[in-house]
Amino acid sequence: MESGAFEQCLQEVEEVLSVRAGQEGGWSDQTVHRILQALVLECGRKYDLALTDKELLLRQLFNRFRRLDRLQPLMEDDEVTDILINGRQNVYVERLGELVATGIAFESDGQVTELAQRICDQVHRQVNQANPMVDARLPDGSRLGVVLPPVALDGPVLAIRKFAARSFTLAELTARGTLTEAAASFLAAAVAERRAIFISGGTGSGKTTLLNTLANLVPAGERIVTVEDAAELRITGQANLVRLEARPPNTEGKGEITMRQLVRMALRLRPDRIIVGEVRGEEALDMLQAMNTGHKGAMSSGHANSAGDMLERLETMAMMAGLGLPAQAIRRQIGAALDLVVHMERREDGRRQAAEILVILDWRGTEAATRQVYKREAGV
Repeated sequence: MESGAFEQCLQEVEEVLSVRAGQEGGWSDQTVHRILQALVLECGRKYDLALTDKELLLRQLFNRFRRLDRLQPLMEDDEVTDILINGRQNVYVERLGELVATGIAFESDGQVTELAQRICDQVHRQVNQANPMVDARLPDGSRLGVVLPPVALDGPVLAIRKFAARSFTLAELTARGTLTEAAASFLAAAVAERRAIFISGGTGSGKTTLLNTLANLVPAGERIVTVEDAAELRITGQANLVRLEARPPNTEGKGEITMRQLVRMALRLRPDRIIVGEVRGEEALDMLQAMNTGHKGAMSSGHANSAGDMLERLETMAMMAGLGLPAQAIRRQIGAALDLVVHMERREDGRRQAAEILVILDWRGTEAATRQVYKREAGV
C-alpha cells in the first residue's frame, strides 16, 4: 500500500461524506456503512488500492464517523478498562490494572476537541468553550469525562471508563483475589438475610463491580428498583426490575431529574429492594430514610478512605440536604439503616480487593458501635 494514495483516498471520502451528512443527516449506522462502501469502492478503483487497503479504509472511516475514531480498537479491547487522553500526544490506557502509554497521537488539539464533540453529540450533550466540562454516559454504558481549554491548561482532556461487558460472580471475584472465600460466603449470606449493605472505596477500587455482583444474588422473586446517576449496574435474571437514571439539565438549564427525586420515586414503586448506585451528596439522606421505612436489603456505594470514614461521610452528605436535622438524629438514622460496610481498595499492582468488612451494631453518642468481621492481611 502506498501511504500517499491511502491517505489521499481517506481524505477525499471523508470530505464527500461530511458534505452529504451535513446536507442530509439523521443517518443510521447501516446507512453510513452502505454509503461508505460505495465511496471507498469508487475511490479505491481510482487509486488502485488493494482489497485489504479498502477494508482498512472502510473500517477507519466508519470508526471516525460513527464510533470513537482511533480510540475504537481500545474500546474493543477487553483488557482495557480506562482510556485517558491528556492533550493530543498523550493517550494512556489502563490494561490489566496497569497504566500504559499507547503511542496513539492526534495531529492537533482541535482534532481531539472535534472527537470529544462528536462523541457528545451521540448522547445529545454539548461541549465547547462556553460549556467546557461534560460528564456523560455513552450508548454502551461507558462513562465519559471531558474538559476543554481554557479550563484544561495543556489541551483537551478525555477520560473513558469502559462499561464491563458482563458482571462477575462471587466465585470469579474470589478466583481473582478480590474476596476471600470466607468474605464471599459472609456477603452471600448477608444478601440472603436482607442486610443493608454499603460499599465504600476510592475511584476504580471495584465498588460498582462488587455492588453489581451482590445485586445479582437477590432472589429472582423480589422486585428491585435501581437508582443511578449514570446507569452502570448490569443485573440479569430479574424479570421484576425497574431501572431509574438521573438526568442533567438541558442546554436551557431545564429538565433536570436529580438522584433525590429518583430515590423518593423509588419508594412509590413498591420495591422489595432499593439499590442506589452511588451516593455523592444530599440524596444520602433520602437513601437512609428509604432504608428506615421497612425496605430491608437495600444496597449502595460511595467514596471514602475506609469503612469508618464512610460513616462520617454519610453523615456529612445527609446534612447537605439542608433540612436542619441535628447530627445526632442523622447518626441514629445511619445506625438504624445500615447493617454493614464493605471497604474496597485498589492495590499498587492494580488489583481490587476487599480491605475490610464492618458490621454496624449501634450508634452511641458521637461514634458508631461496630465490629470488624474481616480485614485483609498486610501483603496479601
